[in-house]
Amino acid sequence: MGKRILKIALGIVLTVVLVVAGALLYINASGIPHYPPGKVSLKVDVTPERVERGRRTVQLLCAACHLDNATSSLAGKPMPDLPRQFGTSHSANITSDPETGIGTWTDGELAYLLRTGVRRDGRYTPPWMVKLPLMADEDVLDVIAFLRSDDPLVRPIKAKRPACEPSLFTKVLSRVAFKPLPYPTAAIVAPDPSDRVAYGRYLVQARAACFSCHSADFATLDELVPERSAGYLGGGNAMPDMNGRIVKTANITPDPETGIGKWSEDEFVRLVRFGVRPDRTVIVYPMVPFPELTDSEASAIYAYLRTVPPIRNRVSRPEATVVAGADAGRAAYYRYGCNDCHGDAGVGLYDLRKGATDFATDDELIAYIRHPELKKPGVKMPTWDGVIAEADYAPLAAYARQLGTASRPPAPR
Repeated sequence: MGKRILKIALGIVLTVVLVVAGALLYINASGIPHYPPGKVSLKVDVTPERVERGRRTVQLLCAACHLDNATSSLAGKPMPDLPRQFGTSHSANITSDPETGIGTWTDGELAYLLRTGVRRDGRYTPPWMVKLPLMADEDVLDVIAFLRSDDPLVRPIKAKRPACEPSLFTKVLSRVAFKPLPYPTAAIVAPDPSDRVAYGRYLVQARAACFSCHSADFATLDELVPERSAGYLGGGNAMPDMNGRIVKTANITPDPETGIGKWSEDEFVRLVRFGVRPDRTVIVYPMVPFPELTDSEASAIYAYLRTVPPIRNRVSRPEATVVAGADAGRAAYYRYGCNDCHGDAGVGLYDLRKGATDFATDDELIAYIRHPELKKPGVKMPTWDGVIAEADYAPLAAYARQLGTASRPPAPR
């Protein structure tokens, strides 16, 4: 009797294993699902005011992934900083090119994609593509107006990008956890900016989408009710930098020991807009400054963050790379984490290889490093004045100016 029961149990287990294995094989072969494409009737009025507001939002949400250094446009690029568990990907060309970009998309098709994550051909965009189910209608219209504009970022660039190669994990998530979001059936209106807490919540959850990186894990985000995301704003989400090193996102809840509970409003605004912490250290990629946010917007975010439940979660900062035996300039380049954004070759997220032509002298380059926001308003580079030791500026500038030459030493291993 016992042997018979054991045989039946083993048969059940084997059947379950075979069913699960078969399901996984099917999901892996079929890829990310397709859905019926949406039909939205919409025509956006492309005004200078809309374009300018849309540019700020696109720089907040889209440029980091879609900006191609080679063309200085949103023509797409490889995404080496995509968390490995999701697979590999190239971001799409979202310039106005009619063949390889979005030049032939209608305003309604763009709105449906931005809201739900479903392209006009019905393909669901992977989980790492931002979705905007909570963004105010006017802000969505501004984004579309910018994409329709003649701004250099979206001028037509012919660049066909390879299809993404999602992992089995991503394919499963796209059938279980991440599915098309509902297109709004009622108007969405942003809170009045005078209500700082409400407006800050809107920025954190919709327009700047801070919660998506600063919660516990991309796989457990709730894009419709962000507060239900695991570890909401408590940080710890593991994200690779441009060199594959894992960096965990910061805890931005008001916990006094492990979050921002002891920070002043001015200190928080400075970090968000210029990348400098209260202790005079700078943020590291994947976090970048957001100069697109105004002082009042960053202050509203601070006001809202003071109201969220504190989470005690100490997140360690990555240690700087020490290059033994390197010359002073190269050593400084890694010690201050310049490679986090610029990579070992000076390209990375932002291309340094034009430094020799953009700045005629080392003094000009040093002035830019100290205060990049004065030379190029809106630049994503932190303000380094008071952070870099005075003795390091000259060798660092000299090393940055030679990046891209054949004589540059290989990356440290």
